[in-house]
Amino acid sequence: QVQLVESGGGLVQTGGSLRLSCAASGFTISANKMYLVRQATGRGHEWFSTINSGDGGTTYADSVKGRFTISRDNPKNTLYLQMNSLRPEDSAVYYCAKDLSTINGNYYTRERGQGTQVTVSS
Repeated sequence: QVQLVESGGGLVQTGGSLRLSCAASGFTISANKMYLVRQATGRGHEWFSTINSGDGGTTYADSVKGRFTISRDNPKNTLYLQMNSLRPEDSAVYYCAKDLSTINGNYYTRERGQGTQVTVSS
């Protein structure tokens, strides 16, 4: 059974940092392309990062490039997201996901965790 559990969210001031974790079970994250999405209040899911299976190559949306870093610990089967220079517009529920699709420009996931709230105060 696929399970993803996010943790590490919280309240931080503008310019601060947080490190999120996503612990996976029921499958091997290094054998799957994994996605990070976030959802701000009243908005749809926003994709912002991918880490490839195998070599672990990464991709970022322009909105987080240079500030966020996705990584994984294969023995722990866990993804990490280091977030630096946080801004109020980064406030959202953050999810890791095993799948990602787009329909009419909107992102959807089926296999994702419960999410962790990040709030950045101005």
